[in-house]
Amino acid sequence: MTALTDQDLELLRRPLHGFLTVAGGEPRPVWFEATAEGTIQLFTEPDSPKVRRVRRDPRASLTVAAPVGERERWVSATGRVSLEPGGAHELASRLAARYWDLDDPERAADLEGILAVDQLRLVIHPEKVRRYTY
Repeated sequence: MTALTDQDLELLRRPLHGFLTVAGGEPRPVWFEATAEGTIQLFTEPDSPKVRRVRRDPRASLTVAAPVGERERWVSATGRVSLEPGGAHELASRLAARYWDLDDPERAADLEGILAVDQLRLVIHPEKVRRYTY
């Protein structure tokens, strides 16, 4: 299957960590956002190792699993990645609010640090979606 289903999106819209794997790299936990267009986006610094790898081979996958205590369930989306210069700071702000309590001064300062440097959006365009529910 090549598209995210409503059930996939329900899981992906929760504040869970995804495990991003880019060609030639190891899985890394990341924040992410599933979009209404059916893509998955995240942000990173332009000189990060994942960006260098994506420039060489623009393929990646993101796997997200339900937390312990819930029925076993996961979604994995694999596809081409585009590097987008716009919207990364807005995405970082949305995701920080999703994953952190920004009323905590330490977390608010962490977000300020993220916003103080250049960021890129990595957008995964799913070509293959796999899922499992037990």
